[in-house]
Amino acid sequence: MDLIDQLREIVGERVSAAPSVRYCYSTDASQVKGMPDYVVRPMSTEEVSKVVTLASSLGVPVTARGAGTGLAGGAVPLRGGIVLDMSGMNRILEMDLANLQVIVEPGVVQAKLNDGLKPHGFFFPPDPGSSNICTIGGLIANNGSGMRCVKYGTTRNYVLDLEVVCASGRVIRTGSRMLKSAAGYDLTRLMIGSEGTLGIITKAGLRVVPLPKARRLVMASFEDAETAGMAVAKTFSSGIVPSACEILDRTTIQVLKLCDPNLVLPEGDVILFEVDGTEGSTAELAQKIAEVCSPFAAEIVMAGGEKEMEEIWEARRLVGAAISRLDPTKSRIYVGEDVGVPIKKIPALIREIGEISEKFDLPAMKYGHIGDGNLHVALFIDVMEKDEWTRLAAAADAIHRAAIRLGGTVSSEHGIGAARAEYMKTQWGEGTLSVMRAIKQALDPKGILNPGKLGLDESPSSGGR
Repeated sequence: MDLIDQLREIVGERVSAAPSVRYCYSTDASQVKGMPDYVVRPMSTEEVSKVVTLASSLGVPVTARGAGTGLAGGAVPLRGGIVLDMSGMNRILEMDLANLQVIVEPGVVQAKLNDGLKPHGFFFPPDPGSSNICTIGGLIANNGSGMRCVKYGTTRNYVLDLEVVCASGRVIRTGSRMLKSAAGYDLTRLMIGSEGTLGIITKAGLRVVPLPKARRLVMASFEDAETAGMAVAKTFSSGIVPSACEILDRTTIQVLKLCDPNLVLPEGDVILFEVDGTEGSTAELAQKIAEVCSPFAAEIVMAGGEKEMEEIWEARRLVGAAISRLDPTKSRIYVGEDVGVPIKKIPALIREIGEISEKFDLPAMKYGHIGDGNLHVALFIDVMEKDEWTRLAAAADAIHRAAIRLGGTVSSEHGIGAARAEYMKTQWGEGTLSVMRAIKQALDPKGILNPGKLGLDESPSSGGR
């Protein structure tokens, strides 16, 4: 019996080998490409387990995929095989708010989870720019975060329990409903950020927190991005921890105002400081931030209210896609876009990125979660010019290596996937990487789960470009 017939016995008609369908799953938002042989859309843990058991018996690669919003090729099937489209498993199974948690399937969209929690006065804090699209399973697989991780932490801080299908097809649980536990290895943390290379998430128990009663937004503009970085470092060293701390450089501000001329934003390189809590505490924190930043800032503005704040944050979420407004002949290419360094090294990183941009004659828009050292760099080129692709690759490589040299990371939240696999040895060293490979070998001895990712293969492939 052919493999597709065996897959149909498990999932019925929710499997396809049609070239047009397979092509839709051959890439994500990155430049990495790889064509699957089959696309399977499971609707239950049992189906996932049966598909993986079958794949294991035949040595067929299996790559789990959520919404396909990844920027590093993490859900791209480099070795072909089966893509498991998990987006159909999209139910909020239980809201156990008395125990500060919810139970969800991996295909639940992040924003829809928060829409469901809001009437009850709770929220799930990780807040990526793709929150209206990305799924919980993808967030967990990449340890995604977003704009409010400065105060609230990343996805890793909110996962209590996972139901996981192992490489053999066996189903395990990694945690419990307890808010804390000291019983054995932390298998939940091991799965978070593993990008589907150790197991496939089919259910998640997530911790949620009460919505703050009030929020305020302080907008400070600076003569240059490096000075803005110095102000951020000073703010944190003064003992102030905002709920969000974002940088929008002057190019980013220009792009946003082209999209919406009525948007209330100061000129220059801008830091957005959001604070939350009570009415009294937020007013006090906002004033302290203004005082700390005033020696550095050209202008400090307070947002007028909740509506204005939401408009500004919504614009911030769209900034990556809006860059074409600056020059319609150029396109944003997602490489070198997720580096991070210790907070006090932010000014040095900003300075180096400016030098790299100038050296390779490529415009670079700088924005991101500067409050936790995570800077997004938007390089944009004319995709029809071969020379610009060459300079783009060299600039991205220089950005990654600058972050490592400054004690940082090549990825703060978007993941390694295939696009950044070559930097794993440089960032971690052979000793640490060998331990990661040993864990992969122990849990996936046949190497069927998302092969070619995280630099775990001896000779990892970076995929097509």
